[in-house]
Amino acid sequence: MSGKFTLGSEPVIGLLTPSKKRDYRVTNRLQEGKRPLYAVVFNFIDSRYFNVFATVGGNRVTVYQCLEGGVIAVLQSYVDEDKDESFYTVTWACHVDGTPFVVAGGLNGILRVVDAGSEKIHKSFVGHGDSINEIRTQPLKPSLVVSASKDESVRLWNVHTGICILIFAGAGGHRNEVLSVDFHPSDMYRIASCGMDNTVKIWSMKEFWTYVEKSFTWTDLPSKFPTKYVQFPVFIASIHSNYVDCNRWLGDFILSKSVDNEIVLWEPKVKDQSPGEGSVDILQKYPVPDCDIWFIKFSCDFHYNAAAIGNREGKIFVWELQSSPPVLIARLTHAQSKSPIRQTAMSFDGSTILSCCEDGTIWRWDAVAMS
Repeated sequence: MSGKFTLGSEPVIGLLTPSKKRDYRVTNRLQEGKRPLYAVVFNFIDSRYFNVFATVGGNRVTVYQCLEGGVIAVLQSYVDEDKDESFYTVTWACHVDGTPFVVAGGLNGILRVVDAGSEKIHKSFVGHGDSINEIRTQPLKPSLVVSASKDESVRLWNVHTGICILIFAGAGGHRNEVLSVDFHPSDMYRIASCGMDNTVKIWSMKEFWTYVEKSFTWTDLPSKFPTKYVQFPVFIASIHSNYVDCNRWLGDFILSKSVDNEIVLWEPKVKDQSPGEGSVDILQKYPVPDCDIWFIKFSCDFHYNAAAIGNREGKIFVWELQSSPPVLIARLTHAQSKSPIRQTAMSFDGSTILSCCEDGTIWRWDAVAMS
């Protein structure tokens, strides 16, 4: 069933010698609170707000703006009514009328859709049977979000109508917590998910797309919507031998990482006639030393030119993605940055890198003009 390795050329492994292609320096460090920060994400949905980002930690969602000269301004803060909630993930989405939404989820398994203009809850989505590990937005239809859960399922939601459209789970689904999920950048029907069963699964929504369209015009109660189960992925890959905690599409290729100090770039070769089958071509590996604990996620700039990833020692590695062999753009270290970095966020053009840490700090690094 799962993708087998094909005989072919060996994967190309990047060297850990920084190329000095771009240099970054720390321009700000904020202590947001005592609780760990698990996620940080720039708004790539709306060009008016490319310099706006959100973080989550404890029961709080905070929205900031990156200004000139390293300044970080607090714009908004939403505190969940349940003080025991612990948010693990956040994404930007938008209403059909263009209002920006921040969508957060975590321990309680509830997706909170917060209107970023009013700081009020727009909707809450209940459905997952356990905590939510990641939420991602469909870039071509940003009122669609997908959530990955400890309950072994992935769910597709419409933030405009509050409908759970599809549930990716069942006979061919994940057999343990789902840790990460991502929409394909151009093929609207495709998502990839990965998790604690050590697999990456590719799913297609093509035959269910009428339900996606129906979710935008549904006027009855959301609970009456005919939510469909997608039980079988079109492809299953066993690339890693441990938890897979982050996967992102790079065109038709996939970047994924486990707890073994590297990001892997590979190509799924799906056989159309036999779903689930096919082969895997491992193309490149991007080493990340001391990245051997789970729940560390990498991020990319808007055009996927580079990826930034933190490690458990508080260091950041910035890799050029689309060169072969991979080029290490920069290794970012600071004497005071020693806490595990759970997630990074690269700005639209990659000139700013943010990291959020286990000790509740946010760090801002800005590219230095090269002489």
